[in-house]
Amino acid sequence: MDSVKFLLTGDTSVSVEFGNEISTAINAKIRAFNIALQGSGIKGIVETVPSYRALMVHYDPAVIRYEKLVEQMQGLMGDLDKIEIPPSDVLEIPVLYGGEEGPDLEFVAKHNNKTPEEVIKIHSSTEYLIYMLGFTPGFTYLGGMSKEIATPRLQSPRVKIPGGSVGIAGEQTGVYPIDSPGGWQLIGLTPVKMYDPNRAVPILPEAGQYIKFRPIDRKEFERIQKQVEAGAYECRRYPKKEEQK
Repeated sequence: MDSVKFLLTGDTSVSVEFGNEISTAINAKIRAFNIALQGSGIKGIVETVPSYRALMVHYDPAVIRYEKLVEQMQGLMGDLDKIEIPPSDVLEIPVLYGGEEGPDLEFVAKHNNKTPEEVIKIHSSTEYLIYMLGFTPGFTYLGGMSKEIATPRLQSPRVKIPGGSVGIAGEQTGVYPIDSPGGWQLIGLTPVKMYDPNRAVPILPEAGQYIKFRPIDRKEFERIQKQVEAGAYECRRYPKKEEQK
């Protein structure tokens, strides 16, 4: 892969870049390389972090030097097409759209000459690939949102957005896992905790999975919220349809 770039990003990390766009093909290469790297036995690798177009590789320079690491990683590139990527599952996230929980739904609808109901239908009809997590723990950067509901970010970001808020920014959509500042258009709220430091696995979503939003009413929102608080709620998961055998 002549197009792959190895960029030094600090004393202990290197970015392996596979392209310059958001695409499922590039994502597949990143996932395959990550699998190859994990099974390579290369000593000194501390952690790998996928992004839209690259894999950040953190390493211990006391164990392996940059030049040697890059040499060994280059040696893995020729076999990426042979890597079998495990089937992805879909994580279903319930969402209460509109109202106080989704204060920008009306604007998103008006911006795209649609009704709020049409925005909800379009937004909840897609299985979104989780390309990466970032910004805050568990913040999902999702691909595949319809251009029909694409909406620019807020001109002035909010100082505090409630954790669980579902937003749109340009052609992206995602979920704020914790209370934080942000400039995305808020269209709904999930009672599910995408990040919970007290949970055995604090971050619920994983890069490479898919998310499917399911519209719910306030009664179901409150019911799920109580289950979440009691530690008794589990999101539905199912195999990605195109990958079912």
